[in-house]
Amino acid sequence: MNALLKTLGALVLAAGLSAPALAQTTIVAPGQSTTGTYMDYMKTVYARATFAELLQLPLTSFDKEFELTPLAAESWKQSDDGLTWTFTLREGLVWSDGEPLTAEDYVFALQRAATAGYDFAWYWDFAGGIKNWKEVTEGKADVSTLGIKAVDDRTIAITTTAPKPYLPSVVSLWYPVPKHMVDKYGDDWATDVKTVVSSGPFVIESWEKSNNSVVFLKNPSYTGPWQAQVDRLEVDPTLGAPEVGMPAFLAGEADYTYLNTGQVPVVQQRFAEGMRKNAVFAVSYISFDMESAPFDNVDVRKALYYAVNRDELTQTVLKDVAIPAGSILAPGYPGYNAEIAAEAVFDPEKAKEFMAEAGYPNGEGFPEVEIWYREEGGYNGAIVPPMLQYLQAQFKEILGITMNIRVMPTKDWMDGLLNKKNNLFLAPYEYDYLDPSNFFGIFYNGGRHNHHVAKYDELVAAADSNPNWEERLKLYAEAEQVLIDNASIVPMVHPITMAVISDQLTGDASQPNAQGFTPLDRLGHYFFTHLTKK
Repeated sequence: MNALLKTLGALVLAAGLSAPALAQTTIVAPGQSTTGTYMDYMKTVYARATFAELLQLPLTSFDKEFELTPLAAESWKQSDDGLTWTFTLREGLVWSDGEPLTAEDYVFALQRAATAGYDFAWYWDFAGGIKNWKEVTEGKADVSTLGIKAVDDRTIAITTTAPKPYLPSVVSLWYPVPKHMVDKYGDDWATDVKTVVSSGPFVIESWEKSNNSVVFLKNPSYTGPWQAQVDRLEVDPTLGAPEVGMPAFLAGEADYTYLNTGQVPVVQQRFAEGMRKNAVFAVSYISFDMESAPFDNVDVRKALYYAVNRDELTQTVLKDVAIPAGSILAPGYPGYNAEIAAEAVFDPEKAKEFMAEAGYPNGEGFPEVEIWYREEGGYNGAIVPPMLQYLQAQFKEILGITMNIRVMPTKDWMDGLLNKKNNLFLAPYEYDYLDPSNFFGIFYNGGRHNHHVAKYDELVAAADSNPNWEERLKLYAEAEQVLIDNASIVPMVHPITMAVISDQLTGDASQPNAQGFTPLDRLGHYFFTHLTKK
């Protein structure tokens, strides 16, 4: 039977790859990075080829309402002690070459990641909490001791160091790796289109490595959920910049494009029905070294908290690229609490009172400070510099303090943050998985900010391990209130992206969700399989 499957799979794949001219529906989309090394998400996340993840089938994923959906896994259950999760794979899943897709392919993917210098390895310790993950990645334990195993061809058992009720969300980034191809070609299996096999809704036709553009075709051997509705998907990263993507869209050479702020008014006039907005579930916030003067004084931190006019900032300086942030969680993100977010009000008189209470009336005697931010592009590149210039003026006018601004490479910025080389930072953070723990974890027990507040840590630890969703939300809300009352951070803005889609695009993925957002390719598995074209 396996031999027959392999033969049929190879024939079907060969037919699909040799006949692109017969494809009836083609979508042209902007891409991500213009460089990529491997067509394998489990080899590298940050240097992967364009949408490499579309070729593989994660255990779970999210739809446009950000509801968790089973994909490769048809079901899962947690043990009574909360430490072991058992995932059951769907029957009949195969690689595009006809080889069966089994639990071993998923286990192999993580074992290889733990021992091969995977650039996303931290995730499986921080988010996944997989037993012995840290010990194995540090070379202190054998890979066989990892808390993952293939019980049989369709069953995966995962053991964690502490109860992880949100693990089904975490494994949305767990993709299989074809062990049979790695055994034969090593890592090079993912560098050559001829040897790249797929377990997901698409197969690869071509990959232009000079600009990382990729052409995908509908996978005829894929039997799982979320089947591709188009025959052909062309992804061109050179269209990723709005300055390039917009002309291509106007010429009919791209089916959607992201927009810069200058393009938004024009598009609103000409293509109002095609405008789409998306919250990227990220936050920019001010953080402090709370052990270093003057920010060891809570009143100083509160003065900055109330001196920010987030509404004015996002309606003028950052129009169409950000919305006000009163919380570390963005609207629509699981666990978002509107009542807590509403506490972040602009109150210049209260800000002045706190500064005076701290011993610096009208800023008198306050030391000159410098805020550090990291150099980057994308939506953060459009947001951070003008935002900091705005804050610089606000703090001077309202509080009478001088805040200088310094930009630096990400490596130096992170070193300064972790090793307390400065006392004031503008910090961005974007979600890795859809659960409140993702954001609350960055301040837990030190986190990325040397943040040690006992009550906060106690509440987050309790929330992280509680299997009851409503109880978890209540605990996270209490933890965030501790952050706010302590003025541990000053939430600033949540980035948004603006895009325009062609009136030829249809399907559920082309329409906004209940919050009015259209995730587009940020939820690639859902978006590209729920998109059709007239």
